[in-house]
Amino acid sequence: MRSAITALLVALVVATASAFTGTPLQLARTSPAATQSTRSTLVMRERACDLLGKTANRKARVVTFSHKRIHKVQQVNLQWKRFYSDDLGRRVRLRLSCKGIKTVNKYGSIDAAAKKFGVNLAKF
Repeated sequence: MRSAITALLVALVVATASAFTGTPLQLARTSPAATQSTRSTLVMRERACDLLGKTANRKARVVTFSHKRIHKVQQVNLQWKRFYSDDLGRRVRLRLSCKGIKTVNKYGSIDAAAKKFGVNLAKF
C-alpha cells in the first residue's frame, strides 16, 4: 500500500513537471485572416451622387403636433446604375441620384453628361 502511494506521488510529480516544460505558451494569438498580406478592397464611400455631387439635406425639420421642431436628415435617393461608355469602350458603374439618372437621359449618354459636369469616368 505504501509503495502504491509512493508510485502514485512520483507519477504525479513527473506529470506536473512535464506539463510545465512543454512548448511555451503563446500569449499573442493571431488569426489566419490577420496574417494574410492582402488588404480588403472595401472602401467606405460618401453618400453622394457621382455625377451631380448631391448630398444629404441636414437641415430638414419635422414639426410635431405640439409644434416642436425636430431636426432630421433627408438622404439622397441613390441608385447603382451601369452605363455603357463609348469613349472608354466598356460599362461604368456609378452611384447616381434619381435626378442624375434623368440628367444622363436628357444628355443622351453618360459620356456627354460626364463631360458637361467634369466627371472622369475612367476611375469608375
